[in-house]
Amino acid sequence: MALIPQLLDDIFQPLSLINTTNDHDHETTSKYANPRVDWKETQETHVFKVDLPGLKKEEIKVEVEEGRVLQISGEIRGADKEDHDQKKDNETWRRVERPRGKFCRRFWLPENAKIDEVKACMENGVLTVTIPKQEIKKPEVKTIEITG
Repeated sequence: MALIPQLLDDIFQPLSLINTTNDHDHETTSKYANPRVDWKETQETHVFKVDLPGLKKEEIKVEVEEGRVLQISGEIRGADKEDHDQKKDNETWRRVERPRGKFCRRFWLPENAKIDEVKACMENGVLTVTIPKQEIKKPEVKTIEITG
């Protein structure tokens, strides 16, 4: 039963995850390589943390697309990718569980995100993307005196 409220939250959340893969690149995007993402909002920032163990910062691309969409993409290559692809007579793979393949995670950013000030940092296999927030001006309310 706890899953139902979570599903409803996802449906009605305007800032939720949009398409997790590139539609045009669907054939080469692995559903198994989709890294997990945490998104935290503080008073000053939006902070995304992405688990990408074994990847170097040069293998990851962080972009903000037109329409305020944060895109994090790259490719997770198994250490033995060449061995998986090349069949050898004296070897049999019994189990292949480590994820590998291209990934692309995309998120709509809220209006208060300062998209010109996005910063990304990679440390211990965790990519942290920090986006400062700008204060959204509240509309002025003018009280009108009622006469008569």
